[in-house]
Amino acid sequence: MKSKLLLVALTALTACNSPKDPYVTVSPIKTDSIKTGGNKLIEIDGKYKVWTKKVGEGKIKILLLHGGPGFSHDYLECFDDFLPKEGMEIYYYDQLGCGNSDVPADTSLWTIPRYVEEVEQVRKGLGLDKFYILGHSWGSLLAMEYLDKYQSHVKGAVFSNMTGSLKDYLDYTSILKSKLFSPGDKLLYDSLDRIKAYTSAQYTDLLMNKLYTQVICRLPLAKWPEPLFRTFKKPNQTIYLQMQGVDEFHVTGNFKNWDFWDRLPNIKIPVLVLGGQYDEMNPASMKKEGLLLPYSRTYLCPEGSHMAMYDDQQRYFSSLTAFLKDIDQGTFKADAK
Repeated sequence: MKSKLLLVALTALTACNSPKDPYVTVSPIKTDSIKTGGNKLIEIDGKYKVWTKKVGEGKIKILLLHGGPGFSHDYLECFDDFLPKEGMEIYYYDQLGCGNSDVPADTSLWTIPRYVEEVEQVRKGLGLDKFYILGHSWGSLLAMEYLDKYQSHVKGAVFSNMTGSLKDYLDYTSILKSKLFSPGDKLLYDSLDRIKAYTSAQYTDLLMNKLYTQVICRLPLAKWPEPLFRTFKKPNQTIYLQMQGVDEFHVTGNFKNWDFWDRLPNIKIPVLVLGGQYDEMNPASMKKEGLLLPYSRTYLCPEGSHMAMYDDQQRYFSSLTAFLKDIDQGTFKADAK
């Protein structure tokens, strides 16, 4: 009995004196030091979470606002291949209701003013100040509205592939329909439109193969980049319908009367208006946008469409990178007005 007790005591003593497991910690875990691959959830309105992801390191920090409304950040992932290697820090962010963020059922949330406040909460949550903001399509609309209220926090902005009003956008898509649809396509479209067959295979085929491959991304559908395909697989249709409408030809949502032309001169920071000659946004209107902005530069990718970051990729990112570096180095010069 005594020998057994002695054996137990010796075993315990040996265990206490044995080298510590280098992978075991006895101190409390500090959650703010845990690595997450740059991913971070930010609280919005005290009860929702939106997803963000930081990629790269650098003093040039860019918050990306994706298009939609109701789509997700995924199609912007090509930015990974261009900006971080230039010493720039980018932040992806899925707006509330989209992608990896919470998807509340409360439809009163889907308005421009609430999204503006969301962007400001994201800025604070990421600790950004004197940063750059890049909006694409609806994200540019949101960036304009954000700058109208919170401009003091932003060093420079990029309005990518967006016009200054929804009426202007609708007028131009009507022109595109006449230009890109054959007489037979127009007859089929009109017949489907009359019966509101917007989810039919024929209507989808008209949009995807006759319109989108010409003005959204100028590549055959089978060759569309994977991040773009991934984005189109998971839109929040409730948000899109409530804010915009059925599609490019039916802007009936709550931002249908949006117009920013008169407020563009109030944006005093450097702005790059970036678009494509084959965009679903009127190239002439994007030039007008640049003229109304007092401290801007305009570049329309000669081979680009609405997704010029893919179908005219080198020019898109060369112009974007040059703009950001010029501001950072104090060498930015605006276009002559």
